[in-house]
Amino acid sequence: MQTDSTELRLRNLMLASLDGDAAAYRTLLAELGTHLRPYFTRRLTPAFAAQAEDLVQETLLAIHTRRMTYDRTRPLTAWLHAVAHHKFVDHVRRQSIRLTVPLDDDAPFFAHDDNADALARRDLSVVLDTMPARTGDLIRRTRIDGVSVAEAAAAHGMSETAAKVSIHRGLRSLVARFGGGEK
Repeated sequence: MQTDSTELRLRNLMLASLDGDAAAYRTLLAELGTHLRPYFTRRLTPAFAAQAEDLVQETLLAIHTRRMTYDRTRPLTAWLHAVAHHKFVDHVRRQSIRLTVPLDDDAPFFAHDDNADALARRDLSVVLDTMPARTGDLIRRTRIDGVSVAEAAAAHGMSETAAKVSIHRGLRSLVARFGGGEK
């Protein structure tokens, strides 16, 4: 039977190559290549048929790097088929199309939750109102409204340095009250 003779010939080449016969190894790789090409060509769609040679090379490289895992008591073609099958599965996984949608593309479908922003602004206003009026207003102007410290200080008729100190102390006080007492 042809298959048994092919198995025997390839197995003998593999065993000789594992024992250090470089000529047997070159012959083995050449013959394996002739068996792998049709294997991959039959499994690939026409759009990917050109990649059969890449798969042959990847499989031959895998055989080269993993040849010491071959069990000498087992048929070589079964081991070869397993390696080729894994390379084919890897190829299919690499080629699979995964539909991805950037998060920005979801914006038209989901409304912005203005309610959460309004609640946060209200809570912040309540907290700042518990502070001395000038300190609360300085924090509100510089940290929320984006006004410069110099402009906020001028609105209160104080120096920039005094405004910075007031803002710093006010924020520290808020951290002490609402941040678990940390300073």
